[in-house]
Amino acid sequence: MSEGPPPARERRRRNDGPPPQLAFDLPLEPRYGGEDFLVGASNEQAYSLVESWPDWPDPVALLEGPHGSGKTHLAAIWATIAKAWTVDAGAVTMAHVPYLTSNRALVIEDADRPGLDEAALFHLLNLARERGTFVLVTAAAPVSGWGLTTPDLLSRLRLAPSARIEPPDDALLKAVLVKLFVDRQLTVDTRVVDALALRIDRSLSMAGAVVDALDREALRRGKRVTRALAAEIADRVADGGASEPDSGEEGGDNGL
Repeated sequence: MSEGPPPARERRRRNDGPPPQLAFDLPLEPRYGGEDFLVGASNEQAYSLVESWPDWPDPVALLEGPHGSGKTHLAAIWATIAKAWTVDAGAVTMAHVPYLTSNRALVIEDADRPGLDEAALFHLLNLARERGTFVLVTAAAPVSGWGLTTPDLLSRLRLAPSARIEPPDDALLKAVLVKLFVDRQLTVDTRVVDALALRIDRSLSMAGAVVDALDREALRRGKRVTRALAAEIADRVADGGASEPDSGEEGGDNGL
């Protein structure tokens, strides 16, 4: 005698898809090696400045660029080459200047943030020159936009060679997106990359945040990265949200 159909509850259980996978929040560590820095028209001048060390015309150099432009990465490359210490500009105080200049090279990050001790920085730059210490200073704005009130410091910084990193162009942004996907071993159609490059802000940090969120959300849903999912997550990240589950399934994606 054949068995009858299973109860409706069991049929539903059998037909249910696989449960969402657990996406543990284990962010990929940033890669700041020279081989991980992609050079394009927007950052070529800055890259050349770093690569030309130690043949700088002055022991102090300035690296400018908006948040997310890659200046931290480039400064890290120089720090590795020059065996430099790296400090935030807030650590530059009169008490710390002798120690900070005791190394042969120093990176000072975000010097244009409020609260800069101008007298201490001026003393550091002068002592660095005396001791033969190279100093790479990073900032979002050109020196003229820092709001400095110490004329001697302003004049000293204006003598330093400088290079600015501009927002990435289409080619560089797409190349960075591809590299970020490859680093996470995600296979993504080139049309997804093209769509993302048009949708997100021209910022390398934004590209990293979107790919990170896409990686976690694709794992959670057990789905590949499609244009629909990429658009959804890109908009969510742009609005300041994390890749939290939504109430419905993602829509179609024209075959991608």
